[in-house]
Formats: sequence, structure tokens, C-alpha cells
Amino acid sequence: MPISFRNTVRLVAALLLAAAVTQSVYTALYASGAEVPRQLLWGIEGVIFTLMAAFAGAAMLEAKQHFLAWSAIGFAAVLNVVQVGVGLTLFGPFFEVAREVEAFAPAAAAIVAYSFMVYNAAKLLLALALIVFALARLGGGSRLLGWFGLVVGCVAAIANALSMALGRDFAGELPIAGGSGVLATMLLAICLFSLPREEA
Repeated sequence: MPISFRNTVRLVAALLLAAAVTQSVYTALYASGAEVPRQLLWGIEGVIFTLMAAFAGAAMLEAKQHFLAWSAIGFAAVLNVVQVGVGLTLFGPFFEVAREVEAFAPAAAAIVAYSFMVYNAAKLLLALALIVFALARLGGGSRLLGWFGLVVGCVAAIANALSMALGRDFAGELPIAGGSGVLATMLLAICLFSLPREEA
């Protein structure tokens, strides 16, 4: 039995929400100084984003509008799979070698910088998708969600663009890019859950 477009949209929304939750849990554990189960959390995220790429791609082919948003979600999912893959497969070996041979420290730092570059690119795409759906909500009656989504989407897009262009420490210790990106992901999920029937 084929999956309807509306159910595909809901699946993408659920996956976005799940990704935002795992990223929030990771950040909370890291900030508290607790031991972070990276393999578990990043492994779950890898599965989430792989499925998201498939379902967002299917939605883009079936959608009658908002093509830019669906394209952004699909490519953001692919970039996140790359980012998670780098973290799971390369962080450990590079940092282990860097601890043994000091000359390898710049290479380890470069791997981390590359991972964050991909992370910020994915968050920028999700912020762009949120802006598209927020503008649609402004025109469709849900003005509170529309305005809130538009503001958060613009902040996340600008912050992550600046992180890509200037480096992830452009805001010092303030996690503006990551925090606004996760919030944008949550709001994007809410926008998708609340899409009118004629749009989903």
C-alpha cells in the first residue's frame, strides 16, 4: 500500500523532531560535564538523517508547492549523514594519533573544523526551509507560528552562514549557530505537522 503525501510529511516532521531531541540531549550532557554516549547518539542521528533524506526526497517529488523547502530538507539530511559519519569514524583515530604525535594536532583540528562546516551548512538549509514554511503560515492564517518561525529561521540562517564564513567561534562562547539551528529544526517540524490538508 503506497504511503500518502500527508503521511510522508508527518514522517519527515517526526524525524526532524527526533533529530532536534537527540541534539539537545547531546548538548545538555556535554554542557553538564557528564559522559556523552557519542556512538549511541550520533549513530541514532545517522539513521534518522538517512531516513529523512529518503522521505524528504519523496515529498519533494510529490509536493505541489514549497519545492525549495523540501529540497533544503533533503540536502540537509544528506549533509548531516556526512557530518555524523565524520564524527563517528574520524574523530577517534585522528585525536588518538594527535595525542601520540603533536605534529598531527592541526590535522585533528582540521577534521573537527570540517565536521562543523558541514554541520553549519545543514543547519543553514533547515533554517531556509523554516523560512519558506513560516512565510506560508503567514499567508495561511497561523500568524504567530509564521512570525516566530520567520524570526528564528532568519537568525539561524545568518548565524550558521557566519559560522561557515568566519569560523565556528565567531560568536565566542555563545552557541548561537547551534542553538538557533536546533530551535529552527523544532519549529520546522511543528510547521510540517500543522500544514493545512490542501498543502499536505
